[in-house]
Amino acid sequence: MKNWQAVYKSSDPYRAEIVRAKLEENSLSPVLINKKDSNYHFGNYEVHVSPDRVLVAIKLIEKEIKFE
Repeated sequence: MKNWQAVYKSSDPYRAEIVRAKLEENSLSPVLINKKDSNYHFGNYEVHVSPDRVLVAIKLIEKEIKFE
């Protein structure tokens, strides 16, 4: 997981979880990482995938997930 890359960042945990679940449905093996500081409440939740799946993940997110 050393070289894995973030394909989605959000301050909202539910949005990051939706993205993680959608990528998991498509067998991309995503990992949700909490980089939110618990004391000062800044930072993001990040969804990471392996380097060889970054482009597929980004295209899937752009095509199938819309937050309004």
